[in-house]
Amino acid sequence: MATSTSSIESRFTKAQVARARAYAIKRPEGPIDPKLGALVNDLIDRVAGKWTMLILEALTAHAPLRFSRLAEQVPGVSQKMLTQTVREMERDGLVTRTVFAEVPPRVEYELTPLGLTLGGAFCGVWVWAADNLRAVEQARRKFDDRKVAGRK
Repeated sequence: MATSTSSIESRFTKAQVARARAYAIKRPEGPIDPKLGALVNDLIDRVAGKWTMLILEALTAHAPLRFSRLAEQVPGVSQKMLTQTVREMERDGLVTRTVFAEVPPRVEYELTPLGLTLGGAFCGVWVWAADNLRAVEQARRKFDDRKVAGRK
């Protein structure tokens, strides 16, 4: 299937796209280290949440950002969810929180080098989506048509 590269090229470099494609065909040799499996599960849990990816995207494009400016870049996020998600990302080493000794206090957030690479790692999802957009849309239409027709 043809790839719609225009949308992914605006988000990722050609090298990132090539690397994502190379990862897609790799298979691990031998048993997978349980620590690695646990980390992958933790990261999937973290980024599967709506806010992590939106915060990652906002900080990639606009960092450093103060808390209120970050909230403006992530429409719909509550103060509680933004605080919780940024703390989790800081714990994972994805975000730095810098407090400036000023009056009033100023706090800024930005991605660490590790956080920046996470965005690149998800380039593979964008590549897959671009490669399979039509097939997924077709499958959804087929399913929805069956459901409307009263078949399960």
